Amino acid sequence: MSNVELYQTNPVGHIAPFTVTVPGSKSITNRALLLAALSDCDCTLHNVLFSSDSRALLAALGELGILLSVDEGSGTVRVSGCNKVLPKKNAEAYAASAGTAARFLTALFAFSDGTYTLTSSEQMKKRPMAPLFESLRSQGISVTELEEEGHLPVRITGVQKQLSKAPLFHINIDKSSQFLSALMMTGVMLSGGISVIADGARTALSYVSMTERMMSSFGISPVPYETQGSICSYHIPGTASYHREDYSIEPDLSGACYFYAAAALLGTSVTVRDVHPDSLQGDFRFLSVLERIGCTVTDTVDGICVTGPADRHYPGLDLTMSDFSDQTMTMAVLALFADTPTHIRGIGHIRGQECDRMAATIAEITRLGGNAREDEAGTGLIIVPQPLHGATLKTYDDHRMAMAFALTGLRVEGVAIENPSCCKKTFENYFSLFTECFHQKQNQ
Repeated sequence: MSNVELYQTNPVGHIAPFTVTVPGSKSITNRALLLAALSDCDCTLHNVLFSSDSRALLAALGELGILLSVDEGSGTVRVSGCNKVLPKKNAEAYAASAGTAARFLTALFAFSDGTYTLTSSEQMKKRPMAPLFESLRSQGISVTELEEEGHLPVRITGVQKQLSKAPLFHINIDKSSQFLSALMMTGVMLSGGISVIADGARTALSYVSMTERMMSSFGISPVPYETQGSICSYHIPGTASYHREDYSIEPDLSGACYFYAAAALLGTSVTVRDVHPDSLQGDFRFLSVLERIGCTVTDTVDGICVTGPADRHYPGLDLTMSDFSDQTMTMAVLALFADTPTHIRGIGHIRGQECDRMAATIAEITRLGGNAREDEAGTGLIIVPQPLHGATLKTYDDHRMAMAFALTGLRVEGVAIENPSCCKKTFENYFSLFTECFHQKQNQ
């Protein structure tokens, strides 16, 4: 245990209102990188997130011959678009632990005119890929798993020169809507475009909406159409190219929500710079949850400000979080300090993310002395508040487990977080910012 990296938290008493800056959105950054790479011009991206996930996609695009000029100091990346034709016809790309990179690159390779190998970290090898592989194979695309069936690594031979008419893809998105987003963004590579029908039981489409809006802002709008029995359907035209010379990436709402949740826990006001109601991100819905527990949410010139209940008391909720499930653990932490039980529904798919987040959340709440269990459907969590005690919490190499459960230490003595550096996946300076906001500012 002595060799395990730990971050020690401390309970916080009175803390004055403060303003914080969070990095750019990972989801928007990686979509913007892909769209710019496929465009017919040079595009400068601003407020780019630099993290292990975005660096994985940047490195992969470089391996494919896309010209990139990266300036981390200014937060910009200049991308020379390939106009839908990848410069290198044979390459190996590494997705690291990035689900977005893995899913987006898979579709990119499928619609190319080359042969590519896609590898990943051991963590990403465990995450689901089979629905995307199966969808691509249905149209004759060669997808060969190199180790375990339905998982990375994989070798893909593209069909850009073989498919002239728009093929129809069915894709099940129960395990990830990234499968659908990947097909939508890369479908323009085929001369006839593609049609894609999303199947399954999951109706959470906030990230698909983000994809649709970003594609439109780069000049190609997916065309929705009605298909009986499907979740949603789109035709993606192949006759035009993406074109945008400048694009600014929003602050990361997922990262912002940890600081907004702290406002509720501590009865203070927290403003996150440049977060506003026109956000593309589904996690914006978490702010309405905070309003339901008694927080005040105000859009200011600097950014949205959340003010928590002054007495630090708030009710538990019965709510569905399928469309902003990245905040499940954040909500679970808030539930630990609520006055009444909380039931979080519609989150069964989080079992297949960076870790089994259902099991991990229950395990770490139990480690704190709390009371959490799955609901009868097995797709939700029930959390009953009770006294907690300090503990060293595991993070399962999952950035969202680390960031969310660090919040428990703001109210409980003796909480430490193992492996805080796992936050490099999306928010490299999270714990230094956490210290600055909650420990250095206290009682100032």
